Amino acid sequence: MSASAIAAVAVAAVAFVATWAAWAAGGFAVDVPWAPAWDLRLSLELDGLGLLYALLAAGVGVLVFAYASAYVPRHLAHEGRPRREEARLHGAMALFLVSMLGLVLARDLVLLFVFWDLTAIASWLLIGFDRANRSARLSALMALLVTTITAVLLLVAILVLRAEYGTTQIDELIAVARPGWAVALAGALIAAAALAKSAQAPLHFWLPRAMAAPTPVSAYLHSAAMVAAGVFLVSRAHPLLALEPALLDGLLAIGLLSIAVGGLLALWATDLKRLLAYSTVSQYGYVVVMLGVGGAAGAAGACLYVLAHALAKSALFMTAGAVTEATGRRELPRLGGLARRMPLLAAGSGAAVATLAALPLTLGFFKDELFFHAAAERGTWLAVAAVASAALTLAYLGRFWGGVFLGRSDAEVRPVPRRLVWPVVALGTLVVAGGIAPGPF
Repeated sequence: MSASAIAAVAVAAVAFVATWAAWAAGGFAVDVPWAPAWDLRLSLELDGLGLLYALLAAGVGVLVFAYASAYVPRHLAHEGRPRREEARLHGAMALFLVSMLGLVLARDLVLLFVFWDLTAIASWLLIGFDRANRSARLSALMALLVTTITAVLLLVAILVLRAEYGTTQIDELIAVARPGWAVALAGALIAAAALAKSAQAPLHFWLPRAMAAPTPVSAYLHSAAMVAAGVFLVSRAHPLLALEPALLDGLLAIGLLSIAVGGLLALWATDLKRLLAYSTVSQYGYVVVMLGVGGAAGAAGACLYVLAHALAKSALFMTAGAVTEATGRRELPRLGGLARRMPLLAAGSGAAVATLAALPLTLGFFKDELFFHAAAERGTWLAVAAVASAALTLAYLGRFWGGVFLGRSDAEVRPVPRRLVWPVVALGTLVVAGGIAPGPF
């Protein structure tokens, strides 16, 4: 393991431990002047919502960064590139982790906006890591344009709220905001920026293109970090959005559309990473639906769904990378029969698929229980849509796992480093543990 890889893993591990320690000590808050002339403050606070996303970014980061330490040297060797370029990817991933932590801890909208844009810059560096590849460069540019152009909407929303209420502190805004044109306009702009970041329909097109990035980037950004930032912002601003019921109805509609569009495209995709990308669009649609429904079940379900999805989907992306590295193939029709030759990988990814499909004895079983409960509270029509969505999820996930590990294949399977397998097994074990003892989760 190179020095840059060790440093990246250490940064993630320290962030994880420090977050837990701070929470155990009662949390922490920092509030100091940043730009006094503009009345801007460096305001950071660790609350329950911030804790969830910080632990995901750091905890999943430890495993993905360790996976990258074995994957990236092989990736560079395949392309005939020098080993020293590995440090550039590890540095950019550490930058993204720090940006994500700042985003989820920020209690001032201007500070949140700064970290929001830092995540976009870091993701551009990561998606375009293979800069000699024209497809990677264009994909990185597309992701940057979509997330930064829509970030302007977030900035306009911040200015509207400041002009109306005289503050950009999130807690103060929640306390003084009232239904009206300012909240309606700002809420719609915030939701648009957030949903674009989370690749929700119709702005989902950039995410499958971003699969041009190396697999560790996909496993981190597109499961536990970048796309999670969007639904985090919706959750953080939810008390404001809830003042205008039409905004929540809009979230509900977009979430259902994303579930359907992402799920159907995943059913047709043959490339492993593109299939998983489309499934991410669909899975985050569940979260947006629950935030649109609101209430206790919706709020709890959204958080648990983000947690279960991050653990499982990062495992599946890493599975796709390990399978491609072992066989040289990434198209489903050319794969199959790997369960006998890669049993540990099959078991770990099988647990991840089971939790996303909400099978019993997995953490995902409880996320769908909350999803169905929230849907039933809203109405019979949404309960029926929820069941149909779950069936669609089972179909495309079964297609992924069965297409890789069941049946027969003539693919030659080369041995892969253990660091490409054990992170998948660790995440699979974790989601099964959540199914047996869900209380801590």
